[in-house]
Amino acid sequence: MATGWGSLLQDEQQLEELARQAVDRALAEGVLLRTSQEPSSSDVSFILMHRIPSVNGSQFSFPLLMAILVVSYAPFTLFPSLVPSALLEQAYAVQMDFNLLVDAVSQNAAFLEQTLSSTIKRDNFTAHLFDIHKQVLKEGIAQTVFLGLNRSDYMFQRNADGSAALKQIEINTISASFGGLASRTPAVHRHVLNVLGKTKEAAKILSNNPSKGLAMGIAKAWELYGSANARVLLIAQEKERNIFDQRAIENELLARNIHVIRRKFEDVSEKGSLDQDRRLFMDDQEVAVVYFRDGYMPSHYSPQNWGARLLLERSCAVKCPDIATQLAGTKKVQQELSRSGMLEVLLPGQPEAVARLRATFAGLYSLDMGEEGDQAITEAIAAPSCFVLKPQREGGGNNLYGEEMVQALERLKDSEERASYILMEKIEPEPFGNCLLRPGSPAQVVQCISELGIFGVYVRLSQTFRRLQPRPQVDCNPRETLNDNHQLSHSQIPGPQKLYEIIQYLLF
Repeated sequence: MATGWGSLLQDEQQLEELARQAVDRALAEGVLLRTSQEPSSSDVSFILMHRIPSVNGSQFSFPLLMAILVVSYAPFTLFPSLVPSALLEQAYAVQMDFNLLVDAVSQNAAFLEQTLSSTIKRDNFTAHLFDIHKQVLKEGIAQTVFLGLNRSDYMFQRNADGSAALKQIEINTISASFGGLASRTPAVHRHVLNVLGKTKEAAKILSNNPSKGLAMGIAKAWELYGSANARVLLIAQEKERNIFDQRAIENELLARNIHVIRRKFEDVSEKGSLDQDRRLFMDDQEVAVVYFRDGYMPSHYSPQNWGARLLLERSCAVKCPDIATQLAGTKKVQQELSRSGMLEVLLPGQPEAVARLRATFAGLYSLDMGEEGDQAITEAIAAPSCFVLKPQREGGGNNLYGEEMVQALERLKDSEERASYILMEKIEPEPFGNCLLRPGSPAQVVQCISELGIFGVYVRLSQTFRRLQPRPQVDCNPRETLNDNHQLSHSQIPGPQKLYEIIQYLLF
């Protein structure tokens, strides 16, 4: 999958000028992150330093005021990426199936318990989540409206004949991010191409407004909850670099006169409460929807925070996600769904959906104790370049590859701890050249690989999916594509498509 930018990547002087313009446009469009030095603030910070010079052997000091940069642009590629039109259409078509599948798994308590039985014995984080799930089931589920804001991530597997196949990496069911920044990135790439005089190519970059669509899902859930004065509670981290991504969704909700309050788990523990009908109140304000942008990693929870999560789950407020849907997004569930016949059980009478889903699966292998797990470990140690070792974690940076994976498997192979991991076939996409732009670093031409993500939004009331908006057609006219039917699109950020009951977005 050639990118078509090869000659442009050779001209260093032109790249430097384009990079300056692209960064300025990114800042103007709001493609922003807080810096790692000041993750809790968007204000300019100042520090008072003292310089001590020496003059003729005598030393004296005077104050020096220095500003600390607290906001910068989010890293991005200088040029957009090319995506095969057929794979893009396939990803759109299967998204509704994935949302229906996630929802079906979340409602199947027996499947979740059986699937996670070995994992929760050795993975304390998953065990904590599952314990809350059991407590909610025992008391009785109070919420009647269910909301999913999911993102299914893919790579393009390079086949021996040079063709590419869409293969799923994972599905994110909690705190799926970059829907907000996504809405702003296409303008940056169009600007770069227009500066180069490539107006036809610029016109082919897909339009994006995922923050609006994600907000539509929250708004529909808020509406179905049925209390005009209720708020949306966004559970946020104290140190949140990606706050502008979240603010984009908050602003869309406010435009609909739906107010959002941002709180931490600690705030919920101190000031959250349930009334006799299990309605949730925060600072004496009723909460209709709880939108989690925290709570997907073990480090996000103290004992106090676990108590706050249980309080939220016991309430009749719409949780996004509820605890069962978060469990449905675990790696172990992903692996079990790939077993022969499993999709047919969860989606009975839907052979077309099953076929679409299964076509995207890469090889997934259980590491439970027994012959099946032993064989998977033996094969991975023998051919480490063909596998990835995945723990039950979200947020990135947790997977093990190559020699590091082999060492972990050698340590785990005789231990029940191995059940807290799964093995996955390593997807091998074709690398392509692009120019990476990162704050504080010079523009760098490197070999990249693409990851494609599709956002899906669904709302369920009892057993019925709510119809949100029909899907417009994506134009895949071969005359409007580049490089052998590779449709031009932007890099690493989503764009909207609507499909029946599901709102979908493109992220790559």
